[in-house]
Amino acid sequence: MLLYIHGFNSSPHSDKGVVTAKYIAKHFPDINFVQPQLPATPMAAMALLTDLVEQALARGERLGFIGSSLGGYFASYLAEHYGGRAVLVNPAVKPFELFDEFLGPQYNPYTEEDYQILPEHKLEVAQYDTPAISHPYRFLVLLQSGDEVLDYRQAVNKYQCCQMLIEAGGDHSFVGYEQQMPGICDFLFLDK
Repeated sequence: MLLYIHGFNSSPHSDKGVVTAKYIAKHFPDINFVQPQLPATPMAAMALLTDLVEQALARGERLGFIGSSLGGYFASYLAEHYGGRAVLVNPAVKPFELFDEFLGPQYNPYTEEDYQILPEHKLEVAQYDTPAISHPYRFLVLLQSGDEVLDYRQAVNKYQCCQMLIEAGGDHSFVGYEQQMPGICDFLFLDK
């Protein structure tokens, strides 16, 4: 199973989500590609993700993850705890440190959902932290230094032992993501 995990206030219908789905459908039609819309709260999101992973493992499927931003944070946790390989795109490293600025009403433009970020959500997301990477060979980290949302240097520090691509400029959406798809799939699907 290849599990695409979108970021905060995002969706499988984001540009990266659509590009990924089309590429996988064209080049790897036999892959079980799963791209859920995550619930708004961290605990509910991780419950959905772990359920999908455990179902895949029960079917004997290999695991692969692509996680963007907060989805990269979740993908780190899943790859460390369940195995498989993960590609992290401008991943959040310590999202619990950013939650205070998002407390209160939120709106997801993709789902048109209004919801609340509460103080307890900060604690929920913190429990999925992976302070140290125990299995660096499982990770490919794609970063752009022009990320206006997250400080890419945090990811450089955390994932320094992992395979990493750092591009100057760009932004949080990862400009030119579609050109990375062949390398992403090589990392995820080729036995090494």
